[in-house]
Amino acid sequence: MFTNTISRPQRTLPLDLFAAIENLKKELNAVILAHYYQDPDIQDIADFIGDSLQLARAAAQTNADVIVFAGVHFMAETAKILNPDKLVLLPDLDAGCSLADSCPADQFAAFKAAHPDHLVISYINCSAEIKAMSDIICTSSNAVKIVEQIPQHQQIIFAPDRNLGRYVMQQTGRDMVLWQGSCIVHETFSERKIVELKTTHPQAEAIAHPECETSILRHANYIGSTAALLNYSQHSPSQEFIVATEPGIIHQMQKLAPNKQFIPAPPENNCNCNECPFMRLNTLEKLYLSMKNRTPEITMSEEIRRAALKPMQRMLEMSV
Repeated sequence: MFTNTISRPQRTLPLDLFAAIENLKKELNAVILAHYYQDPDIQDIADFIGDSLQLARAAAQTNADVIVFAGVHFMAETAKILNPDKLVLLPDLDAGCSLADSCPADQFAAFKAAHPDHLVISYINCSAEIKAMSDIICTSSNAVKIVEQIPQHQQIIFAPDRNLGRYVMQQTGRDMVLWQGSCIVHETFSERKIVELKTTHPQAEAIAHPECETSILRHANYIGSTAALLNYSQHSPSQEFIVATEPGIIHQMQKLAPNKQFIPAPPENNCNCNECPFMRLNTLEKLYLSMKNRTPEITMSEEIRRAALKPMQRMLEMSV
């Protein structure tokens, strides 16, 4: 029997990806921005590592011609919103976000129309279309600060994260209408297992991201954004921490405080569900290939970009 075998071209990679990426950065005048939830290798090659607010500021201030965003889709979109004339690359276009996906633009438009007198404050973890329908963008770092600047009589829609919204309501005393979205990672932590960890590690402090459910936050010694958790763990006198957020941050925590112990908060099931599957789609190999081939590129209509830019600018102004 005759078999027709079609040979496919082999995709060769350099032996030293770190050196090859550094060379491409110089060739392209590129900057690599990485979120704390990326793999350690990507964090180590990045020019700037941060949480959503820090990365938005870095994207707004860069003089690079090319922005390589090692994060998820909405983060790269944010960089493009702020830098329409720059080439913005995302190593894997499938690196989406469960929270952003939980807020479809058409459904949110109807939700907004049903509350016509409400100001829309949207968490940055949303699509460009949702940003374009918002009045102000916020991050977990500045959400409380921004809501506190809104006059008491003004009614507010907070989207898309219900857990962050509830936390902001508790901190500010404001009553807000919440879109019922959530992050699969921050809703997977097991309260039972965290209580067990606090029993076996009685000196450990539990630190948690406000995207976690209330049942997790009530066991936390400290609640804060990813960057705030990093800063707290570095300066706290405690030597052990139970970390209730995506465990990618532990790489930086360990680098800044090598003598401390960081325990990732476990999920309910025996799985790696506390790792974001979308963040982990980016790899060092994909990052290199995206720079080498100048693709995948983030694009959007100018109409959406301009509309999304206004609430982003308001956030940056209100976060000073």
